[in-house]
Amino acid sequence: MSAADDKSKGNGKGNGRGTVKMVGVAIAAFAFTFSLVPMYRIACEKVFGIRVEQGAIGGDRAAALEARKSDRVITVQFDGGVNSKLPWSFHPEQATMKVRPGQQYDTTFYARNDGARAIVGNAVPSIAPARASGYFSKTECFCFTAQTLAAGEARDMPVRFIVAPDLPDNIKTITLSYTFFKNNELTAQLEAPAGSAVGSRAAP
Repeated sequence: MSAADDKSKGNGKGNGRGTVKMVGVAIAAFAFTFSLVPMYRIACEKVFGIRVEQGAIGGDRAAALEARKSDRVITVQFDGGVNSKLPWSFHPEQATMKVRPGQQYDTTFYARNDGARAIVGNAVPSIAPARASGYFSKTECFCFTAQTLAAGEARDMPVRFIVAPDLPDNIKTITLSYTFFKNNELTAQLEAPAGSAVGSRAAP
């Protein structure tokens, strides 16, 4: 066997190892991105004392809360931000609102895609202080589903909420905050050509 043959085989093995490494890096990157939202939840709840929640209450639950309206007034603060991987602008339309427990209220958040292509994002809500999370319920929210914005598209995103009348007396202020994360899988489906492997997986 010639030296050239040995070198060719060596290059082949090297290329194979390189491919394996590249695949490993890609898998690791996907796993890291997928874990961002759970990591965010853990950091909020365990480190900052903020309860991360998601889910709507039913009409019966909302009606039951409204039946026990309170004359008490509390302050609800709103906040919003985006993960560094998401080229969006996102913020509440109003910073604070005075509300009475047992009544439903509406507010709006503004989002704009500053990127060059369509992107899908998911909003993760959180409540502070954490002990108030059991008394703050959303009946309508953009965070319940993934949001798709075309390049340059802007949208007002509504939230409807109600604070339970039995909110502890020592809680005077509640902060509702959202962080938007890029949904890599759904964004990739938008960018994939029709009939591609990614597009095929997206089909029902």
